[in-house]
Amino acid sequence: MVLCDLRRGFVAAVLICSGMGIEAQAQGVWRGVQRVDSMLTARYRRGNIDSAYIIRPQTKWTVTGRLNVSGSDLENEGREDGEPFRSKVSSDYKSTLSVGVNYLGVTLNVALNPAKILGKYNDFELNLNSYGNRWGFDFIYQNARNFTGWHESGGTRIDLPHDVLSMRSLNVNAYYAFNHRRFSYPAAFTQSYIQRRSAGSFLLAVSGQGQHTETKDVLESVLKVTNIGIGGGYGYNWVPGRRWLLHLSTLPTLIVYSNTSLTVDNERVPLDYHFPEVIITARGAVVRQFGNMFAGATMVYNFTNIGDRDHLSVYNMKWRTRLFFGVRF
Repeated sequence: MVLCDLRRGFVAAVLICSGMGIEAQAQGVWRGVQRVDSMLTARYRRGNIDSAYIIRPQTKWTVTGRLNVSGSDLENEGREDGEPFRSKVSSDYKSTLSVGVNYLGVTLNVALNPAKILGKYNDFELNLNSYGNRWGFDFIYQNARNFTGWHESGGTRIDLPHDVLSMRSLNVNAYYAFNHRRFSYPAAFTQSYIQRRSAGSFLLAVSGQGQHTETKDVLESVLKVTNIGIGGGYGYNWVPGRRWLLHLSTLPTLIVYSNTSLTVDNERVPLDYHFPEVIITARGAVVRQFGNMFAGATMVYNFTNIGDRDHLSVYNMKWRTRLFFGVRF
């Protein structure tokens, strides 16, 4: 009996110690989570801002659903043997559905393209953007073949079907906001801030573009473009009421470096720089607050012009629209 009692006592002691060990580990993990939460909260709340104009949401979590639609257009015009010509092609629209979860400024996004899953969209496009009060950027890469359009020359107009033109392009635009204490880009585009009063800011901008375009039809041509632009613009957040925000900004940059080449049927065509060549980025947004919920729409538009109409002028247009609905808690 004494031996049995000793065994039972030993087992009970082991179970108690194991339970205490698990509880201690759980408490340690929880303290670690609390420390991380405190650090993220301090970083999230900290900032050199004028709280009369912009504030952080009081909640920690934000869940946002988005419908994204994007497209691109390419136009050419000029003269060949004294005859004017013009062409325009547009890519298929890209539509994605996405859900983003934000916790104290740390965001995880998941996107789905239904048309690509069904095999109806074969192009590739990557959009990365980061909008801060002080600075931010857009990074857009596209590899597209589904262009359709038309070409007009000598009074004759012909349709251009799919697979005649393919394009790989990269567009980058970065900004710096001088009045970042009162003017907030993220209030309009990521809703990680709330604009309380109307404010605007002068903006410094740097833009870059790279493009490789091939056409395969009666004539085979290859157009290669590398541009870097520097400029500035202005952005304004208008708060017409407590729950509304309207944003509009434009960032024209003058191309200061250009490397362009055109080859037609393996013959190089000289293309000289023609002032002014520009890269323009325009953004707009409408946001409506409903307590801890919000909804709205944003648009980003990129325009590039190179060349001259007497020889060859090329216009690139790239745009993206977004409808969104979010909840903070």
